[in-house]
Amino acid sequence: MPPVRYPLTTVAGLAGCSFGLVFGAFGATTAHAQGTQQRIVFSVDFQGPTIGRPDSVGGVPMTEGDVLLAPGGAPAYGPLPAPEIALTGGQLGLSRYSQCVGHAAGDPCRIEVDALSDGLEPLLFPSTVSAQPKRRFWFSVDEYAIGIVGPPPAHAQVASEFSVGDSACDIFVDTGLPVGPLPPGAVQPNNVALIDGNGTQSATGFVQPGLGLVEPTPPTLPQQLPNVGDNVDALDVGDWAPFPPLGAFFSLDAGFPDPYTSGTYSGSAVLEGKRPGDVLRIASAGSVILTYANATQLGLDLAGPIGSDDLDALVVRENGTAGFQPSQKPFDWYSTTDAPGTDMVLFSVRRGSAVVGQPDSIFGLPIEPGDILTTPLPVSQGGLSPFPGIFIAAENLGLRTQRSGAGQRDELDALELLGDPWYDCNKNGIDDAVDIANGTSVDSNANGIPDECESPIMRYCWCTDEAAPCGNVDNDSGCANSTGVGATLTTGGTSSVGADDLTISVANMPTGVNGIMFMGDAWQLPTPFKDGARCVYGKIFRYPVKNTGVSGSYTYGPGLVAYSTGWPLGTITAGSTWYFQGWYRNQTGPCGQGTNLSNAVQVDFVP
Repeated sequence: MPPVRYPLTTVAGLAGCSFGLVFGAFGATTAHAQGTQQRIVFSVDFQGPTIGRPDSVGGVPMTEGDVLLAPGGAPAYGPLPAPEIALTGGQLGLSRYSQCVGHAAGDPCRIEVDALSDGLEPLLFPSTVSAQPKRRFWFSVDEYAIGIVGPPPAHAQVASEFSVGDSACDIFVDTGLPVGPLPPGAVQPNNVALIDGNGTQSATGFVQPGLGLVEPTPPTLPQQLPNVGDNVDALDVGDWAPFPPLGAFFSLDAGFPDPYTSGTYSGSAVLEGKRPGDVLRIASAGSVILTYANATQLGLDLAGPIGSDDLDALVVRENGTAGFQPSQKPFDWYSTTDAPGTDMVLFSVRRGSAVVGQPDSIFGLPIEPGDILTTPLPVSQGGLSPFPGIFIAAENLGLRTQRSGAGQRDELDALELLGDPWYDCNKNGIDDAVDIANGTSVDSNANGIPDECESPIMRYCWCTDEAAPCGNVDNDSGCANSTGVGATLTTGGTSSVGADDLTISVANMPTGVNGIMFMGDAWQLPTPFKDGARCVYGKIFRYPVKNTGVSGSYTYGPGLVAYSTGWPLGTITAGSTWYFQGWYRNQTGPCGQGTNLSNAVQVDFVP
């Protein structure tokens, strides 16, 4: 799980900071919290062996209509027990759920859930917004998706995991996309595995935290049911404990044939009187399933009869206005006023849908089952067809398409959009797997953890574009000050409590100014504060004031542990983790706020 970020708690020792840095100013700042109820939930299709397995909490046989959790509530390294049921298909309002509990894997019992959303995905911002918040697409593919080999360094991706049959219940993430809409070739094709099916090392040598599913799932033609392994079919990250506050948004399955395998999909939508291209919504557990956005509003069922398109992945940001207000052009869901924009709905379509191969309304390109689509661009807005618009072309996610000359049409099975990274041990605002894939972190033992995170002393909190209060970026330290660079915090010695030889130094500050070092027991991604970026939160304790002198620097330690014994709530002990950051005066700083901060360091103390 990602770290829980706590609101700042001040302590008595913070009063009376003699050089004028008023720590009370911190008291008004609350760390952005990734809600404690945020969970990764998913479903699996009817074809794999998890269908009928008892879940790991109540022993209830799992079905393709259930919303599942990794065992223990969060992905972990395996071997793992079976997943948990977060919500049953009955709580999602599926009428045949009770009849299907305990049915055999490979039997299409007509309760399959194809896509999930809690309606609270982070908004995507238009390119006119200068400070773009980080956004990442998580996605899954089926066992037939071959993928495009991404650039070095080597890492787990769709292409590598397909080669050993391990891609179908993995979750992948993009490695960096510009603002959409993106046609094919906008970026070099790439993706990286973030979460694994079973949490054990695959035949490719890579390992990530797992979901408790069964791998591998080798593709077979003609298809043989049940499959040897599982396939993730829906995905969401949100407040699913016990039910999303806006209700559950989802889609159900088509009943037409898969042109690739010649198998037939489960037909759960028709059974409920819905179209497989509809976005459905249920307000509370066990209530009536309503149609939130019908297929026609999404540009579906226009190239064939009703029910000829199957929505297969889903992202929803509900705007709070009753009903569905479809986007008329990308980013009209974003508003700088108090009035909400349109609803943001992104989706994919299943292989075999009639809309596949039709021209999209934004680029006029043939739609593929690996594309992330958005609602049609109307003719009045320059739309080129009545069909959905391509928001992210599949090639940018490292997926193959016939559009780009491949004989293969990779299918996007599930989709989620996140802002804050879920796994970010080095605290730079980027998923660890993406750091490794992009070569900004080394993972020499291929365990999915950047090597710097496996050291007891790790520097972090660099002043990125998003963190710099007035454009005073310094990607290797704190935010730039009046010297033209940022203050740099470094360490010496060890994290041994017994040795108490740790030193923490801050350099590249203005000369002759006062500063302090403070420590806390929680962290946050770099957040603008005064002229700098703050990353240390929780219970805050400060060390004595020091002057930067003629060198523009100061050092604390050895003796940091001994000094901390004066704070009953802040005593450094073996097994504790503390975060340290420097704060100093800078009256002529670039942002005019009078003070600035260094980068930070995390120290895991040992005996």
